[in-house]
Amino acid sequence: MKYIFDGYELDTGAFELRRDSIRVAVEPQVFQLLRMLIENRDRLVTRDQMIETIWDGRAVSDASISNGIKLAREAVGDNGKSQTRIRTIHGQGFRFIADVRTVCPDDDTGGSAGGAGVRERQAQPDGVDASAEHGKPSIAILPFQYMGPDASSTIMADAIPYDLIQALSCLRWLKVIARGSAFRFRSTEDDPATIGRALGVRYLMAGSIEARGAELVVTTELCDTRTGGVIWSERFVSPRHDVQAVQSDIVHKVVSSLEIHIPLNEVSRARLCGSENLDSWANYHLGLQHMYRFKQEDNEQATAYFQKAIEQDRTFARAHAGLSFTNFQTAFLRYGPSRKEALHDAQSQAERGVELDPLDPFVNFAMGRSLLLRGELENSAQWLGRAISLNPNYSQGYYSHAFADLLAGRSKASFLHLQTAVTLSPLDPLLYAMRAAKALSHVIDGAYQLAEEAGEEAARTPGAHYLIDMIAVIACSLNGSRQTAEHWAKNVRMRRPDASQALFFSSFPFSSQTLR
Repeated sequence: MKYIFDGYELDTGAFELRRDSIRVAVEPQVFQLLRMLIENRDRLVTRDQMIETIWDGRAVSDASISNGIKLAREAVGDNGKSQTRIRTIHGQGFRFIADVRTVCPDDDTGGSAGGAGVRERQAQPDGVDASAEHGKPSIAILPFQYMGPDASSTIMADAIPYDLIQALSCLRWLKVIARGSAFRFRSTEDDPATIGRALGVRYLMAGSIEARGAELVVTTELCDTRTGGVIWSERFVSPRHDVQAVQSDIVHKVVSSLEIHIPLNEVSRARLCGSENLDSWANYHLGLQHMYRFKQEDNEQATAYFQKAIEQDRTFARAHAGLSFTNFQTAFLRYGPSRKEALHDAQSQAERGVELDPLDPFVNFAMGRSLLLRGELENSAQWLGRAISLNPNYSQGYYSHAFADLLAGRSKASFLHLQTAVTLSPLDPLLYAMRAAKALSHVIDGAYQLAEEAGEEAARTPGAHYLIDMIAVIACSLNGSRQTAEHWAKNVRMRRPDASQALFFSSFPFSSQTLR
């Protein structure tokens, strides 16, 4: 994309600022600041938004922001006195005020700004902010609306959104707007599209708190600012005397739900764009959708999407974690002839992800998972415990930790982690695996009736693969249900003719002889 104004040309593709076709030396951070101001030239850009976008939410002094604005002005021939291109709105933020012509190269021809091969960028439809259309998903949590005569509970209207901001900030895949900017929108008069444009976000979380006698009713709602549509909502009811408990419960459930619903919505939108228009994050989300289907053809498609995301962004830690997961899946389900190579690639991709972003829970999760099939159970548990510490609402982190505990023979610890995982994400794409792990936990404890119930429930859950059927066979056989066991054994033979005890234990490397 190229932005042309007053003899200057900001070329985002080449990452260059030019004046009369001559390159202007500019620091990367200053370039990004100019780009942000230009792309949001139709509205005010606050200091909080700059911190979130340019400094990735880190603590930054006013002096650093002022210096960045000063350097941006100097780069485009402006200064703080004349302010012909970057205007300061005292106490509020900044706006880019020069007239800008936006052009982009045609897909099949070259050319320079203003010449052949360049076309004007079409205006975005109402409710769509160009700065929020691509890249990492973004969200603003608005203060909740309080409805009730008792003012003693009004603090919840700010407390719950504040806790959500803190918790969602742990999700490295989601950009969360700072409280100072989001809480400016307390009125119910502004529609989602208007707030989305003002804050530059794709998603809004709003809610209400209603006092009904001895109860509090809290309603949450997630909407897509680009369409105005509601994509998820939930209602919580709690005794008023147990406010702290419901506050914690809301935060846990909202965070785990957004882990599912936002990526699903991103996938739906990505599929409408056409493959040639997908950015690295769109490719990543499409990869996730295929990855969780646990089928060889889908795993191969997921791998291709993650590889494309890395081609577009070599520093994309989560895409490397995705490749680690697909290689883990290849080794776990024996998709290819070289299990050893898949195990090696699962670990090396996870290590690359950790190198790029050691604080990402999914990256640490991938590292822990990569060690499971190697039998390094204690080492695996350390990494999975770290993933949970980084995001205490990470359901799949709890599940995988339960898996490591199970293989190590710690059935009670495994069961507790499984309960947490299912509570946090009752619709998780790995729900079948959580139920299967629960069945194995009962098997280790000798509770064969419970094992059969959980094993059959797991095998009937959408997404279950042949190894889950094998767990149902084990549980039913141990409980003496031979006919039911044979039913699931027939399923196994149909889905995986070469299934065997050796294959099962290579995928579940138990450290003890409990199941042998």
